Amino acid sequence: MSSKIPLHQLARVVADLGLAQGSQQTQKLSTGVAAYLLEEHRVSELGSLMRDVQKFWAQSGYIDILARVARPLPEKIYQELAKPFAAYYPQAKQVKVTPLIDTKVIGGAKMELAEQRLDISIARRLNRFKKAINVKGN
Repeated sequence: MSSKIPLHQLARVVADLGLAQGSQQTQKLSTGVAAYLLEEHRVSELGSLMRDVQKFWAQSGYIDILARVARPLPEKIYQELAKPFAAYYPQAKQVKVTPLIDTKVIGGAKMELAEQRLDISIARRLNRFKKAINVKGN
């Protein structure tokens, strides 16, 4: 039986390999990590692993924000979405937005970076509007 690699150690290896290999090898690296997690029955740890990888990348100056969007957006929009994060991390070498199509998002985006979240989705705006109406109606 194999010994379980601690999640933070696995995240460090994935982060280092991701930075060293660049985007050309991302698919291969992703496939390898997915296969390992499946084999070790650790698929439920994927979210935590990716947050830890994002933290390590951020510490190295590479900010990769996950943007959950309803449909693909023009590259210019992703560049605009990255600006607040670039301002927050002025020492960053690179700030990029990685889109993820999410059918639960009506419009707008849900931005995720390690432990930070920025919800600029239509659903959030509608919920805030509903709460405002309920407060004023009571």
